[in-house]
Amino acid sequence: MIKMKTFLALIIFIPIISCSQNKNYNLNKNHVFKIIKSDKEWKKILTKEEYKILRKSGTERAFTGQYNYFEKKGVYNCKACNSAVYNSENKYDSGTGWPSFDKAIKNSILYQIDYKIGYARNEIICSQCGSHLGHMFKDGPKNTTGERHCINSLALNFKPKNDE
Repeated sequence: MIKMKTFLALIIFIPIISCSQNKNYNLNKNHVFKIIKSDKEWKKILTKEEYKILRKSGTERAFTGQYNYFEKKGVYNCKACNSAVYNSENKYDSGTGWPSFDKAIKNSILYQIDYKIGYARNEIICSQCGSHLGHMFKDGPKNTTGERHCINSLALNFKPKNDE
């Protein structure tokens, strides 16, 4: 009986959470990406792991990415097209095991709804090439945007500030 109640509670609770996470974050269906390549072309310039994450919306294991505990000052670029997507000033330690940011560089990312694990999430993609970067959750720092952009290290390249 307890298992049935738990199951029913989850069936009701997950859709409610999913809906509240996804308000006002739909991808503009008319967006035209400036960088367009075939799968064959992407496979030539990305490693197998990078291709899986950036082009097939994969996820690296938590606490394994090179930028999780990285603290240098500079800009994080999309690894697929080298477009700037995040400033280091917006990076923080969320404790989740992936690099986290509270906001992106203006117009550098788009959101689309992702149902790959059974419920809706806000997927973050590069606005220039459409590559998958990670997901956005509304549990970030309350004193800034309230957003947590949970990004795969393998989806990023880091460019240090000139003084480092």
